[in-house]
Amino acid sequence: MVQEILSEDEVLGKAYDAKLMKRLLGFIEPYKKYVIFAIVLNIFVAILSAIGPMLTKIAVDDYISKSNYDGLLLISLVLMGSLILQATIQYFLSYFTQYIGQRTLYDIRTKIFNHIQTLALKFFDRTPIGRLVTRATNDVEALGELFSSGIVMVFYDVFIIVGILAFMFFMDVSLSLVTLTVLPVLIYGTFLFRRKARESYRDVRLYLARLNSYMQEHVTGMSVVQIFNKQEDESKKFSRINDDYKKTNIKSIFYYAVFYPGVELLSAVAVGLIIWYGGGKVIQNSLTIGVLFAFIQYTEMFFRPIRDLSEKYNIMQTAMASSERIFKLLDNQTVIKNPENPLKLEKVDGSIEFKNVWFAYNDEDYVLKDISFKINPGETVAIVGHTGAGKTSIINTFTRFYDINKGEILLDGINIEKIDKRDLRNYISIVLQDVFLFSGDIKSNINLNDDKISDEKVKEVAGIVGADKFIEELPKKYDEEVKERGATLSVGQKQLISFARALAYNPKILILDEATSSIDTESEHLIKKAIEKLLVGRTAIVIAHRLSTIQNADKIIVLHKGEIRETGNHQQLLAKKGIYYKLYQLQYKDQELLAS
Repeated sequence: MVQEILSEDEVLGKAYDAKLMKRLLGFIEPYKKYVIFAIVLNIFVAILSAIGPMLTKIAVDDYISKSNYDGLLLISLVLMGSLILQATIQYFLSYFTQYIGQRTLYDIRTKIFNHIQTLALKFFDRTPIGRLVTRATNDVEALGELFSSGIVMVFYDVFIIVGILAFMFFMDVSLSLVTLTVLPVLIYGTFLFRRKARESYRDVRLYLARLNSYMQEHVTGMSVVQIFNKQEDESKKFSRINDDYKKTNIKSIFYYAVFYPGVELLSAVAVGLIIWYGGGKVIQNSLTIGVLFAFIQYTEMFFRPIRDLSEKYNIMQTAMASSERIFKLLDNQTVIKNPENPLKLEKVDGSIEFKNVWFAYNDEDYVLKDISFKINPGETVAIVGHTGAGKTSIINTFTRFYDINKGEILLDGINIEKIDKRDLRNYISIVLQDVFLFSGDIKSNINLNDDKISDEKVKEVAGIVGADKFIEELPKKYDEEVKERGATLSVGQKQLISFARALAYNPKILILDEATSSIDTESEHLIKKAIEKLLVGRTAIVIAHRLSTIQNADKIIVLHKGEIRETGNHQQLLAKKGIYYKLYQLQYKDQELLAS
């Protein structure tokens, strides 16, 4: 069943990958002085921890057995002082390790977000948004323990084990060897636990991914579920997926429930061996009672870092899986490349020319075929055609959201591939059919938090497009809160805000992609009047379903199956009685039917 839902995104790589770890350590490089300091603190904490049983041994053999109360008081104070010093160092160690972890996670999240913003739209066409969010949140958080405790604190576990073994062998070699007889069993159990825990971790991740995917899909499509009364059926399906996830978690818990008590059992066996063998040596007067006490303490301390190292393995395993996915994203180079020496646009007149342009989203499945046309500065050109004719693709290629396969696109006679993308887009504003608003307020959705666009400018452009009428009626006007995706606004209101946003940047080239399709008749009338004023001195490309909105365009280009079939103004195209004439007649009849 697991294999059925196995996806490339959830496959686990190695439990430890040296190349991945090297790249992860690169994020710690800016904080290496803190890491070195934390490792030094770890050494001190390990030494102080290992000294405790030795002090106990001295207290028993040199002072308690000899009734030396002054010496006992002194050694007690030394022991107390070492514990206080250990606690103090532990505080700074915890602070620095968490500081390292949080700073590193901040850097990784920032790098992921910045990289995502550089990727071409082609990448987002085939990548679920939820997956990208998971990379910047869940996967980065999975690295948190590795950076804040795993990498640094593993030194403590190693140092304390080495310190304990050193003190044990220093005090009595034979008793140390007897104590370590349980070590082969412990090593075998640890390796077995690691293998089972790894398999279990993979299954949990896979079923969790399935659960998240099902939840996201059905919450998004809740209106469909409810309108067709499928709640009960969907609930049963969710219960089955949820049950699979529960069972894999219980299986995972079982391995932990066996391993950790198993370590405790081996610890108890080791203590029993110490009491049996060491106690016999005490009776024979070949070992002091203080050494016996110290060994019991050391044994209990010895198995604690063993358990911790097993936990560090799980942290490492999670981090490797997450880092593999993060670096796969960061290594993705689906980008629209800038030229090495871009030409600087000093002044743009707005001349646009397509020369024998071929373009395909996938391989050679061309959606634009040998497209050639020219738009003079200040002209308004409309592009019409059936759905899938290639209208939006012309916009996508001109703005360099996608690069063309063959041909040239020129702006003022310059190939746009020789212009910096940001420089090119500084002269273009676009209004799309599907408006996207950010959470914030009305004002920030118009000026996009650009300090160069004043509040007065925001109000001015809102007034030009007629958005000021509904904005002024809101309780907080331009400071009115906008929920995620503009949920509290109507489709028409969002469209008006998008139009004001485009105009706020005073573009030389204005692109309207079905921009008035969702606006009521009254709002459309206001925008049409505003457009007449705004298009003076600007080049405009208008894509429209409503042919009534483009009748005054200087030129109309008719696309059909990726090819230009007709060109002319409204009257010229009607006279040809071709594709445009048929489209116009179809809409005219539809309007007559609606009117009747």
